[in-house]
Amino acid sequence: MRIDAHQHFWRMDSRAGQWPPPELAAIHRDFLPPDLLPLIEREGVDGTILVQSLPSEADTDFLLDIAGRHGFIRGVVGWTDLTAADAPQRVAALATHRKLKGLRPMVQDEAADWLDNPALDPAARAMVAAGLRFDALVLPRHLPSLWRFARRHPALPIVIDHAAKPDIATGGTPNWAADMAALAELPNVWCKLSGLLTEAGDRTGIDDIRPYTDRLIALFGTGRLIWGSDWPVLRLAGDYAGWLEMCRRLVPLPDHRAVFGGNAAAFYGLT
Repeated sequence: MRIDAHQHFWRMDSRAGQWPPPELAAIHRDFLPPDLLPLIEREGVDGTILVQSLPSEADTDFLLDIAGRHGFIRGVVGWTDLTAADAPQRVAALATHRKLKGLRPMVQDEAADWLDNPALDPAARAMVAAGLRFDALVLPRHLPSLWRFARRHPALPIVIDHAAKPDIATGGTPNWAADMAALAELPNVWCKLSGLLTEAGDRTGIDDIRPYTDRLIALFGTGRLIWGSDWPVLRLAGDYAGWLEMCRRLVPLPDHRAVFGGNAAAFYGLT
């Protein structure tokens, strides 16, 4: 089973004043299943994980509705306010949706120590009880806090989205490798091979990306590394087929079955 473990859909009429701004013309429009289906069919991708892109339960409801009408969407990663007083109840309610597989707070927009907030702990425990996963949308500055969060909740499966967005364009993320190494030592932490092209600026050649993918493979092995397109955000830096082919060249051939599908199925509990 070949799985794209990270893609988005949105309608611009529900995103007034929200990202993406008009100047990002390549992605400033509606993106819905008819836009993605030809791409995944052409590349032999069997299914996807649909991930939230707004911090609202309305966006999550929108994604779950789409997922309920399209079989290729194998799971949804949604959003709820994990610091709210009623977060455990909200987590439990969302988990009743068959295709909801995880939740993703948009940590990249928060302070570096946001994950140290003890108000997150009841929600994290509720996620474990409900069998949900935690997508960590973080930047390198959040990695020490993420390590502490992952240590507090060893039963919570966590995946680092976009390898924490290292600054490939300038190479200016000195602590990224060491912080990722510390996280990789925790067995509940996985990593997505996604989003790297949009952090690369003009350095989008395979030899620019290789040092980062080689490091991820060395740290997480090919048993906890999960491929995702990050489409349509990917359109800012490349195209679906090109990113997939680059990753197929960067990942050792014997590990393709795991990285391009098996690991996503295991992490998200796909059937």
